[in-house]
Amino acid sequence: MEHGHDHHPSGIMRWVTTTNHKDIGSLYLWFSLCMFFFAGTLALGIRLELFQPGMQFMQPQTFNQLTTLHGLIMVFGAIMPAFVGFANWQIPLMIGAPDMALPRLNNWSFWLLPVAATLLVTSFFVPGGPIAGGWTLYPPLYMQNGISGDMTIFAVHILGMSSILGSINIIVTIMNMRAPGMTYMKMPLFVWTWFITAYLLIAVMPVLAGAVTMMLTDRHFDTHFFDASGGGDPVMFQHIFWFFGHPEVYIMILPAFGIVSSIIPTFARKPLFGYTSMVYATASIAILSMVVWAHHMYTVGMPVTAQLYFMYATMLIAVPTGVKVFNWLATMWQGAMTFETPMLFSIGFVALFTLGGFTGIVLAMVPVDVQLQDSYYVVAHFHYVLVSGSLFTLFAGAYYWLPKWTGHMYDEKLGKLHFWLSMIGFNLTFFPQHFLGLAGMPRRIPDYALQFADFNRMSSIGAFIFGTTQLIFVYVVIKCIRGGAPAGDKPWEGADTLEWTVPSPAPYHTFETPPVVK
Repeated sequence: MEHGHDHHPSGIMRWVTTTNHKDIGSLYLWFSLCMFFFAGTLALGIRLELFQPGMQFMQPQTFNQLTTLHGLIMVFGAIMPAFVGFANWQIPLMIGAPDMALPRLNNWSFWLLPVAATLLVTSFFVPGGPIAGGWTLYPPLYMQNGISGDMTIFAVHILGMSSILGSINIIVTIMNMRAPGMTYMKMPLFVWTWFITAYLLIAVMPVLAGAVTMMLTDRHFDTHFFDASGGGDPVMFQHIFWFFGHPEVYIMILPAFGIVSSIIPTFARKPLFGYTSMVYATASIAILSMVVWAHHMYTVGMPVTAQLYFMYATMLIAVPTGVKVFNWLATMWQGAMTFETPMLFSIGFVALFTLGGFTGIVLAMVPVDVQLQDSYYVVAHFHYVLVSGSLFTLFAGAYYWLPKWTGHMYDEKLGKLHFWLSMIGFNLTFFPQHFLGLAGMPRRIPDYALQFADFNRMSSIGAFIFGTTQLIFVYVVIKCIRGGAPAGDKPWEGADTLEWTVPSPAPYHTFETPPVVK
């Protein structure tokens, strides 16, 4: 493109070729919303089968394939891209940068995602169907399937590549493009949490790539990394996988902490309590997350000294996490609080995420975990941290920044309806699963004993309430984009937070021509 010509591609090419961080942020968010509904539909398939005992709608193999794809797509297709979308939209605005540091790389890291998603989704329609080993892809289960196993491995590689490129971009942007006077310890906490998350991603994504590459060579080139008959060790896969997998769950929650740390001060009308301690707590969580991986593996037969170490290390993570919860509560304490939708989701997050944290401490205990391993108690635990943790925070952030992104206010009544129905549906779905797990119901099975029927029925009804409620969210978002009350410069009265000081929406630009600021 020649300089001096104000030429912008229009229609579909605008989105394919865009290097504008706002466009790319929007692409990420729409993509993750589509994947959220796809993976959510798979989850409803799981809950439909479990509505009553006996085999209703599918083969056991199909049931486990639903589990695999629901997990993989929610993690890599819904939650992570959504947070990257927020990063793209907000980080440049929050640090006073004109755009991301590497705009073309930014475009590429997004467009890798639909390719990977296509591979995952179409693995349903090839002979054999998806791997039936759950999202953790444990051997020897990964050896069963034909081409779909390879499609899954390829998809994971592409997803990892996208994450690494996006992270490089975020780190370079934050380190090199802060406005004059914007020191590290003045950055909004959302920027800090993403800065730390990006380092985590770069550290652990290649580890996952290594694990799936070994799977690939086991499948096709007669290596025996994880095949005991050839001198390999299936438990080695678990060590490699969880060395990635545990930091991964923190990758999905740290940006959430950042969003909540932006929202709570706004609606409490007080500065965030203990900013510095929040930054250090975030960094501590990230570092500790790399040394606790084998708490997912207490039952594989590791030495008792190793179990002891992983138990203590895991419990240690509760300390910085507790610091954060305390700081959010202290921020709300004696604040002039109002309860708009973003604040409701944030308070819902603090309450339910804390509950998920408590069950995490329960599962950190070796003797307890040996009983609860692979039971529904674990399923309840991680959905409390990933749904009421990551997902509720994404909703909170969307409601909070939609006025900034669109220039319109969203429908507050519908937003509150979305919150309350989500809250009821979520707790009805996942709270009974604690009792199922304590009573001994294993996860990833399509049929169960009669004693588990009542809690499963509650859980399935809750899932359908929760799932259909999300259609309200889509309606609110589209309605807000199309129009509504003008947001003005300060949609949230009395909130002089940094992110509102940038004119909204800022002028369109690519990096081909310098932006024109009127």
